[in-house]
Amino acid sequence: MNTSTGCPNEGNPLEPAHIHVMKAGTEAKFWLEPVVKLARNDGFDSRTVKELLILVKLHQPQLLEAWNDYFS
Repeated sequence: MNTSTGCPNEGNPLEPAHIHVMKAGTEAKFWLEPVVKLARNDGFDSRTVKELLILVKLHQPQLLEAWNDYFS
């Protein structure tokens, strides 16, 4: 499973902190702030989305730190 913080010019205007989770042709996007929530799901089943949401919430501080490091 691959997670990424996107590309620097993603969205117009620039989007708030988020990650993309991709696996075998599926992709989900999660907002990291102001609260963690699913932005988009393309192909993951509901059980997997729930599991991903738990993981993103658990690791939100580290993900936000990585986002800020990457885009600053």
